[in-house]
Amino acid sequence: MLKLNYTETGFHLEHLTQSLEEWVAMRAIFALRVGESICIEPSTASFLLPGDLPQLNSLATAIERYGTDEVALEKCDAEYVEICLQGFWLASDAENAAGVFVTSLSYTIELLLFHLWQESQMSAAMSDR
Repeated sequence: MLKLNYTETGFHLEHLTQSLEEWVAMRAIFALRVGESICIEPSTASFLLPGDLPQLNSLATAIERYGTDEVALEKCDAEYVEICLQGFWLASDAENAAGVFVTSLSYTIELLLFHLWQESQMSAAMSDR
């Protein structure tokens, strides 16, 4: 399962071994116990990756082999590709811009996406120095 934490300043991607159903159920139980509102709805999410990452071809191949409609790789421009995902949005209410997006894909695609995102974060940190 992939978990994208969206905040006002960006997002953070995590790869979890727990199933999507278990994680959502535990999150709903937690909200119930602490008296917090929770909105869970089907949604889409996307993020950009640099188009020059070496493993992008492996991702495209894996999407072709294992993918379904839940994941797509689209070329944005000369510098970036967009990763589009289908899954579920969890937030305190439907209009809240801060929340969590979760999706379940093939294990291979999840790992490739996670590693590509990590690589893009390291590259960005190095270029900021």
